[in-house]
Amino acid sequence: MTNTVDGTMFVNMLGGGVKTLDANRQLVNDLNVFPIPDGDTGDNMLSTISSGFDAVAGSHDETLEEVAARAASGMLLGARGNSGVILSRIFAGIAAGFTGTVTADAKGLGRALECGVKEAYKAVSEPVEGTMLTVIRESVERANEETTDATSLDAYFDTILAEVKNSLKRTPELLPVLKEAGVVDSGGAGLMYIIEGMVKVLRGEFAQSSGMQSAGSVDGSHGARTESAANAPDLSKFTEDSELKFGYCTEFLLRLQRSKVDLETFDVGVLSKYLSDVGESVVCFRDGSIVKVHVHTMNPGNILNYAQQFGEFLTLKIENMTLQHNENMEGVCDPEDDGNGAAGGNAGSNGESAAADFELRTKPHKKFATVTVAAGEGIKDTFASLGVDAVIDGGQSMNPSAADFLKAFRTIQADNILVFPNNSNIILTAKQAAELYMGSKVFVVNTRSIGAGYSALSMLDVSSEDPEQIVAQCEEIGDAAVTAHVAPASRDTVIGGIEVRKDEYLGFTDELVYACEKDRGAAALKLCEALEAGACDVVLVIGGAAVGEEEAADLLEILESTYKRTEFIYIDGGQPVYDYILIFE
Repeated sequence: MTNTVDGTMFVNMLGGGVKTLDANRQLVNDLNVFPIPDGDTGDNMLSTISSGFDAVAGSHDETLEEVAARAASGMLLGARGNSGVILSRIFAGIAAGFTGTVTADAKGLGRALECGVKEAYKAVSEPVEGTMLTVIRESVERANEETTDATSLDAYFDTILAEVKNSLKRTPELLPVLKEAGVVDSGGAGLMYIIEGMVKVLRGEFAQSSGMQSAGSVDGSHGARTESAANAPDLSKFTEDSELKFGYCTEFLLRLQRSKVDLETFDVGVLSKYLSDVGESVVCFRDGSIVKVHVHTMNPGNILNYAQQFGEFLTLKIENMTLQHNENMEGVCDPEDDGNGAAGGNAGSNGESAAADFELRTKPHKKFATVTVAAGEGIKDTFASLGVDAVIDGGQSMNPSAADFLKAFRTIQADNILVFPNNSNIILTAKQAAELYMGSKVFVVNTRSIGAGYSALSMLDVSSEDPEQIVAQCEEIGDAAVTAHVAPASRDTVIGGIEVRKDEYLGFTDELVYACEKDRGAAALKLCEALEAGACDVVLVIGGAAVGEEEAADLLEILESTYKRTEFIYIDGGQPVYDYILIFE
């Protein structure tokens, strides 16, 4: 019987969660509301928790607070998709709940899990019940209600696991779309497998060794790791005779202290104004009782002394930018921290050389820059032709991580970065990366489809120079575009009164299925009829990787002859999953 969890046990339990989720990730992927082969919840959650485990694997003699903080940092950077972001926020809350903790009993663990639930709900602007949020909340509430001073960890987790399963079974009753599709919530299922793995470690069914190997992320990459000696700065590049030309990149998280300020009335603008007076490239904002700061200055000591009158430092990093410049790394200041006051591992540059990073950073400085997400060479080329500064490879079934966004941000020199995720399952990740980045102000435009992103970017107007106004205009333009898809069905079912047959082609938007046909071209034609293509000035038809030139030409000929007043523009997108994407403008 286990009564307390320490740092080593926490690492082992994470490893057990990774192992069990890895063995069942395809089952989680298949819990897809729409019966098409684009489910990726299992992949996203596995990649996220693996990034956290990779950050602490092999840890020895560390406190529960230390390993929980580093694991949370790794997950925040490695988070993919909505389910991954929520999972990372659960563990960020748990880490905050373990502050000052060496070991925890069942009650201490329960308090930390309550923090995890609260943090997860805060991550979602409009929480929906019947999702993994419900599953984690109900299971923690049930376990904590039954916990006493005598409760063992084994008993605590047995209760949590039992309630996770019960709550998961109830999700279709809370979300009609799950009930109609005949599935339970996929994120909740991912949580169930993670907790099952943790329970197996407690029961001794998995070897309890902090060297347990991670399953890694789905694409073979790993999450945040401690900076290696190979990445250490070359100190010979700044000698006794060198001159400090570029100052210091100074970053810190400051925890406001009640003994120094009134938390209710403290105005972070006072600190921000001081930083602007004495430094450059200032980013300064408050999140609760934590103030995040990034500034370039010749005298970091003065800034630290000034800031300390308001609180105490949680993390602190000062880098000699002249040394970085001499190493061909000017301006590369890693912004990644866990966003919750815990110092974490350094995700680095995903294996790219410092010289390559510097080459990218020498692009001209701009007032506004744009970043978007797309899959398929044709679609990426189309966005590039619209003047997008960075296109992140990703989309349905291949969601980028927060670290992928951070890497793209580092290639850009701009005061403001506008991000177009183009997928509802990527928006939370983009926002998480925006919170973590300290080199520019980052604004996420809530584009939920390729069509929304294309329309917004094609009409982008930054003349107002007001980022909030630009974002609002982009979202209004994007919302006006209708995006529909054609993809093969992965199972037999009935959706919205439409009988769906496996391997036939669905024509659908995010909300409705309009057709199920034996031929994908026929499904595209049904979509055009249902969505009134004849009333549109322009319809973009984007062919996927499975569509040949002759097939595309035949479809376009039929469309042009049927809807004579509408202009049809064909793009050989090369995207996976969707054989056709149609954008109605």
